[in-house]
Amino acid sequence: MTRILALLLSLSLVLVSCGSTPNDGKTHITLWQGINPPTNREVLQKLVDRFNRSQNEVFVESIYAGQSDQQIPKILSAVVGNAAPDLLWYTPTLTGRLVELDAIRPLDDLLAKSPLRDRIDPAMLSTMQWRNRIWSVPFATNNIGIFYRPSLFKAAGIEKLPQNWTELRQVARKLTLDRDGDGRIDQRGIFLPLGKGEFTVFIWTPFLWSAGGDLFKGDRPQLATPEAQTALQLWQDLVRDNSAMLSQPERGYEEDNFVSGKVAMQISGSWALRFMSQKKIDFDVMPIPQDRYPATTMGGENLFLLKSTPEREAAAWKFAEFVIGEEFQTEWARQTGYLPINLDAQRSSAYAAYVSQQPAVEVFLNQMRSAKSRPLSPEYPRISESIGRAIEATLLQKRSPAEALAEAQRNLDLALGKP
Repeated sequence: MTRILALLLSLSLVLVSCGSTPNDGKTHITLWQGINPPTNREVLQKLVDRFNRSQNEVFVESIYAGQSDQQIPKILSAVVGNAAPDLLWYTPTLTGRLVELDAIRPLDDLLAKSPLRDRIDPAMLSTMQWRNRIWSVPFATNNIGIFYRPSLFKAAGIEKLPQNWTELRQVARKLTLDRDGDGRIDQRGIFLPLGKGEFTVFIWTPFLWSAGGDLFKGDRPQLATPEAQTALQLWQDLVRDNSAMLSQPERGYEEDNFVSGKVAMQISGSWALRFMSQKKIDFDVMPIPQDRYPATTMGGENLFLLKSTPEREAAAWKFAEFVIGEEFQTEWARQTGYLPINLDAQRSSAYAAYVSQQPAVEVFLNQMRSAKSRPLSPEYPRISESIGRAIEATLLQKRSPAEALAEAQRNLDLALGKP
């Protein structure tokens, strides 16, 4: 049934993309996006409406295409079937695959002529550039830290935030409690994502980087490394200590257990700030404790211009420039918790007022100095799947970190046809 529904949604998206164009003198273009939660989609729609009212040349229709993992088959089907949208909102990790499919337009020439070129935060270049060409522009960015409940820390007698992995493990144990004395744990120290999907890999990658590791050695994916083993061992140790609560499979982004106080810490991103504030709970954010180096994963999505006609591409670029401009970036950041990628928005009085009201965002802003982007290589989706399986096997105690990573490397080599 799920596959049938996915197919029907895919077909509906294709039909929308191929629908008739109103005769109003405007170039009508489509944007596919998977923005969540729904409150953030509402923010986007208001900004799209603002753009559509601001000029008489372009009309953008924003279409929700489902969660990120659900979108890939739809995107690829639409590209192959010549029914792709004009603009695609997606993580930069899809860049290499779209380039291989000759589906997206390089943006070097358009960006070179744009007055906004120098207003994009230079930290975003790693999300835009693949093999010395620019393939996308950032929609917004974020990174991940650790949300924690100060009241639970205080009740456990914890006065200092953990700075390194040893301290993180110690603090997680202190926060794991049987509060009613019935012999069962009521509160655990930390919430970890379970599953082999990209979200789990996204949350785990900073630990790999903090240990000094990477997913590539030169141009070759290398998963079974001592650094990856060290990072996986930490997560397995947290589970073995009984101080980690595992999410339901592929539901590592849900914050219900944190909100209810069943866990005291959860690794999440700046996108969760608005949600947490709405729940009226005590919370704060700390940087991810480090092993050898400070590290976090740069998240967020970029805008890709799908190849079409010069007229439609020009219309899509007009909207893309609106997105990377100060007005959009300031409003999107203030209303969603994402971080602005426009330098003028970052320095604006309106954004400064938001930060003063939500000081936890400063942790994410400061972490951008140590944030890294996931690879844009066309091999990345298979790398992510292989690492995800290794993380899942390790957390479920089915494999040691060394065994799980060795198996992941073998499977990846087979999938990529490499000896």
